[in-house]
Amino acid sequence: MDRRAFLANSSLAAIASIDLAALVASTTPHEPPTKIRPKDITAVLSVAEDIHRRDNAHGGGGLVGVLAGRAMEWAVRLLTVPCPEQLRAPLYTAVARLGVVVGASRFDAYAHDDARIAFKISADCAEEANDWHLRAKVFSFLARQAVWIGDPDTGLTYAEKGLVRADRLTPTIQAMLHTARARAFGKMGDIGGATAAVGAADDAFARSNPQDDPPWMAYYNEAQHDGDTAHALYDLVLLKDQNPGQASRRFETAIEGHDDAYARSRAISGTKLASLLMAKGDPQQATAIGHQALTDAGHLTSRRAADDLKELNRFAARHRRTPEVAYLRERIAATLQA
Repeated sequence: MDRRAFLANSSLAAIASIDLAALVASTTPHEPPTKIRPKDITAVLSVAEDIHRRDNAHGGGGLVGVLAGRAMEWAVRLLTVPCPEQLRAPLYTAVARLGVVVGASRFDAYAHDDARIAFKISADCAEEANDWHLRAKVFSFLARQAVWIGDPDTGLTYAEKGLVRADRLTPTIQAMLHTARARAFGKMGDIGGATAAVGAADDAFARSNPQDDPPWMAYYNEAQHDGDTAHALYDLVLLKDQNPGQASRRFETAIEGHDDAYARSRAISGTKLASLLMAKGDPQQATAIGHQALTDAGHLTSRRAADDLKELNRFAARHRRTPEVAYLRERIAATLQA
């Protein structure tokens, strides 16, 4: 059925077998401008912030991933358009910023190759714009991604690359990168390395002044810092049987400090804290925290959050005979299947 026939038909039910996706696909090419204008740069930055907000609140899957992919396609086309010299650095900075948030959303959806491509474009654009802060942010995400997929050695290398010329970075951004180092050391089971990196992150964050940071670093508050460092300490507890107290306290601060705009971070910190308590023999408290985390996780399209729930379910299996834990496992199973 062509578009004219579709428009003449009064009922969707009558065309249920029609490929509606093909019908709604644009037949008019979306051509980039003939010359870069300030409003083109503003649009890229605006879309980047929108994707960032949706990704943190809902996860990187589903419609967020579609929006991210299409936005990145458009942005890289702008790099081929003639650009006035005074707009060149702002254009590359805007595309770098978009590349960071698109890469983050693709990472969250486990589209790892797509994420790496977005991060690579972002790093190149940040260097072209001489934007050391964005460059550092890209390497922080590359480090987190590598650690997540089981390659902490490469993750440590990325974090160290981000810290090149640390004198050009704000204390908040330094803290973010030291946290990435800590998470890499934690996955390696390196107690000394992780502990020292957490200390360096804490020291840098203590010097933090939000007024000195780029606007996109506003997310890195106490809740974010404590949640990120808690992840490194969490691995030491599980891999090296370290005391869980400090990791627990940091996760608690993260959970309390994240509002609905950062529902994914709150869900992940809550799930990790529940797993920590479940693994260390406090199933009652773990169950209560796990139910809270499930309330957040149930609204997400995050593959990372889903994998953390699977981990919690494995730890909870040790206490499967406890009725409260059994019910938690039922909720986890239902959430993962939804």
